[in-house]
Amino acid sequence: MKTLLLTLCLSLAPLSAPLAETLHFVTEEYPPFNYSENGRITGIAVEQVEAIARAAGIDHTIEIMPWARAFATAEKQPMHCVFTTGYNRDRARRFAWVNPLLKDTMVLLKRKDGSKGPASMEEALGMKVGSQRGDFGAEALEDLGFEDIDLAADIDLSVRKLLSGRIDLLPTSVKTYENLVKQGQPVEKAMLMAGQIYGIACHRQTPPDLIARLQAELDKLIASGGQDRIFTAYGLPPNAHAAQDGAEK
Repeated sequence: MKTLLLTLCLSLAPLSAPLAETLHFVTEEYPPFNYSENGRITGIAVEQVEAIARAAGIDHTIEIMPWARAFATAEKQPMHCVFTTGYNRDRARRFAWVNPLLKDTMVLLKRKDGSKGPASMEEALGMKVGSQRGDFGAEALEDLGFEDIDLAADIDLSVRKLLSGRIDLLPTSVKTYENLVKQGQPVEKAMLMAGQIYGIACHRQTPPDLIARLQAELDKLIASGGQDRIFTAYGLPPNAHAAQDGAEK
């Protein structure tokens, strides 16, 4: 009887439904886009990721860790995605992408202390500059010709370095700059940089069906105005408005 039961179970096994695949999202502390508050992970990008993953019927987790570790995890471990990630030509081939969670203009920040900022990029190249390890801002600085870049673990530490005078300039998005001003941080624009798209960067071997479902749901969220409503709820301009401002500048 036991042999018969075992044979029956094995014969039925291929007919049973496959286990749901879990997609693991990793991110960093970078308010207002992704951050932890009262024991939960929230933010503009987090709300979008959760909304589209639920709508796509994808089992998922979200975890916060230092950015360099999060980026490396998504690049090396299957079924892992990192956000909110700056998109560029090099990264396009290294990940499978779901875009855009954010469209924004990059800006170099300085302390708001009455001093003049650099009059040109050539002058800025002679100043002390900082960013975060593995961050798109660091890559943007390298592309511009900056060589000695002070790298921190997260944006909060970079801002503290800027305010203490350890660095003179800090690249970030205009939306992050606006959020820092809302928090009362004494920072101001020193110089505008190029526009930028940020999204979800997934391991290259992530099943294309999952990527397609996430992209389809993100497209729906954007088309319905849901993405803009999330930005507005956090007190920031809608994505479309930011993209237009960036193009005008």
